[in-house]
Amino acid sequence: MKQILCAALSACVVLAACENAATAPNRNAGLSQGATDLGQEANVLTFGDGTSELPTGFGLANFSFHANSHADGSATGTFRMFRLRNGLTSDFEGAVTCVTVDPVNHRAWIGGVVTVNNSTDPNQQLAIHQPGMDVWFRVVDNGKDSGTPDRSTVLGFVGAIPSSAAYCAAQAWAAGDANTFPLVDGDLKVKQ
Repeated sequence: MKQILCAALSACVVLAACENAATAPNRNAGLSQGATDLGQEANVLTFGDGTSELPTGFGLANFSFHANSHADGSATGTFRMFRLRNGLTSDFEGAVTCVTVDPVNHRAWIGGVVTVNNSTDPNQQLAIHQPGMDVWFRVVDNGKDSGTPDRSTVLGFVGAIPSSAAYCAAQAWAAGDANTFPLVDGDLKVKQ
């Protein structure tokens, strides 16, 4: 199964390069930038990069992020998520504006604003997907030695949830990790 997934990921990367499409996030970008931003001490630190396996027919999602919340209530960091499906890309970069965590379950909710939308998929070109609009995702750090892969969602945009701040404050998590997808490569860290 791992060989098939690796082959599929390799094919996606080659296809993206051949089509001159945007490339996946740099590996380890989140990990290398995960310390703190702007010299501020972080109360919450979450970072990572990797590849999530989405449901059948939706391919793989590559991502990289680092997100810190600070004692003064501010949050800093960046993120990028890239997907290739049916020859079209979903490719977003963003700036972090909020981070909340559940330290018991090692979960984090990260919200921000879109800074760059390089997507070629027309479904990712709506008004809610443009720079300056709110965007969010959540992750769970299951630990390297747990035998259970870390998980991440794809990006969410304004709709039923009105803002990144509302998303971070609600800390919604569906039973059974629904709508989160296992990492087939990479690692996530959630620290408080």
